[in-house]
Amino acid sequence: MPLEAPLPEPSSGSPVPTWPPSDADHLLVTGSQMAALENQLFASGLPVEALMEKAALAIARRLLASPPASALVLVGPGHNGGDGLVVARELHLAGVPVRLWTPFERPKPLTSAHLRHCRWLGIPLLEREPDPGDGALWIDGLFGVGQRRPLEASLASLLTRRHQERPGALVAIDVPTGLCGDSGRLLGSAAARARTTYCLGLLKQGLVQDSALAWVGQLERIDLGLAAAQLAPLAAGQPLALGAADGATAPWPPLDPAAGKYGRGRLLVVAGSPSYLGAAQLCLQGASASGCGSLKALVPEAGAQGLWTSQPHVVLLDQDALERPRALDRFDAVIFGPGLGPTPRPAHPGQRQLWDQLQGFGGLLLLDADGLNQLVDLTQTEGTGVSPWLRQRQGPTWLTPHGAEFARLFPELAGLPPLEAAAAAAQAATATVLLKGAHSVIAAADGRRWQLIETCPDAARAGLGDVLAGYAAGRGAMAVASAKAVAGAKAVAAAKDVAAAQAIGAENVAAASSGGAPRADECSAAWTLDGALLAAAALSHGLAGGLARRRRGPGGATPMAVAAALASQSFH
Repeated sequence: MPLEAPLPEPSSGSPVPTWPPSDADHLLVTGSQMAALENQLFASGLPVEALMEKAALAIARRLLASPPASALVLVGPGHNGGDGLVVARELHLAGVPVRLWTPFERPKPLTSAHLRHCRWLGIPLLEREPDPGDGALWIDGLFGVGQRRPLEASLASLLTRRHQERPGALVAIDVPTGLCGDSGRLLGSAAARARTTYCLGLLKQGLVQDSALAWVGQLERIDLGLAAAQLAPLAAGQPLALGAADGATAPWPPLDPAAGKYGRGRLLVVAGSPSYLGAAQLCLQGASASGCGSLKALVPEAGAQGLWTSQPHVVLLDQDALERPRALDRFDAVIFGPGLGPTPRPAHPGQRQLWDQLQGFGGLLLLDADGLNQLVDLTQTEGTGVSPWLRQRQGPTWLTPHGAEFARLFPELAGLPPLEAAAAAAQAATATVLLKGAHSVIAAADGRRWQLIETCPDAARAGLGDVLAGYAAGRGAMAVASAKAVAGAKAVAAAKDVAAAQAIGAENVAAASSGGAPRADECSAAWTLDGALLAAAALSHGLAGGLARRRRGPGGATPMAVAAALASQSFH
């Protein structure tokens, strides 16, 4: 089980703990932000030459750990080209045959100086465009993070043919040429396809976006030794990367070791339909893997028939269970949506009553898949909108859409990059949004953002999102139970204070108990789940996919295997 860290007590005034830390390993920045940090170093007196040497020497050391048989360095006119020339120098001095090619006539002074030195060392400079089938390792030092315009047709063609003829035989310095380091999108029609991209300083946020993954390859950060004081101003609104090392410090709320099943989270799963019976099964497997204490389900009759053989701990409810007044009050969290199938008529009285109950539910509501689609249909029928409905929710809400579902929920935001889109949706709806993708983005309503950067492509199967929804809702139910226990303990302590004050004849009993009893609004605040919990659940789910692949091979990374890995927690 990962290390558990307590959430701040309700209304304590203390800030929410930062997870993960806002340090060089986690900050995702734009190119302009990284340039500003470098300019601070130069203004402090650090020579540009020193920083270039530091970055390029680190890249050279990584390349020389498994030296290429030969190398061709593509040299641009700016400092990215200078980095490439320093790498070329070091490979040459280590005995690796190196050649240079630069299609530009007027490099910057520092790059020009390094080029003169490389020529003095005897490193040959190609006089014409290299053969795209060349057997050497190509090192892309053409443009880096500063590129803004599409590539010229001849260069775009060369890089495209290089990948076609020699796939996996190119590495990039900082950012693959032709790719936007801020958005992760192509600047034109083509870009360099890298086996490895050596990102300098802090991670550029564009390099971890889904649209960039095919071009970036393996992403390795080259530490430049930025001072902590430089990073502090970035921390407030900067997205944070989540990787494997962060699983062990996930901020799971602590549970009373003496708590019974109802004190360890009470979750209701509403999932499945005759066409999607497996969705309910997979969602329940994810919920079971979370460790929540009480798990009840409302599933189709056909799916319920054999459920007791695979998950006998799940309590099945009748189809009319949610029609009773305040039927949801006995739960800490409800997940609504996986595999529900085609949307019933939103205007139907029973459907309207259900959504009224969900809106008034004070615990955690996780809406996924067809639950999201039903919400869109409901609000369209009533002529309102998704965000107003969500803002009127009485408890915390987690939304877990994939791209198409997100576009239905928030059509005005669908064209934005994922980090921007998820943040805007979370703020508009006062909800926590998990925008699913190869590298999912999680955004809280207060502006904090997280992005997964280590996931397993082989686990991308139908049903994987059902497991995620169940697991996240289960962890959320446990967090609500923990918060309620904290509020209850405060109430008991306050009652004892009042009794003690009465026993000694205190004139002002209220004053004597001022440090204890939680008001109704304080209890409500205690149940407001921090967005970091959904980010932690998404990270655990992503790491479980990698574990399933390692255990079973690419074909064995099924949703059921992922649920089993989540239950084991051994990937932390």
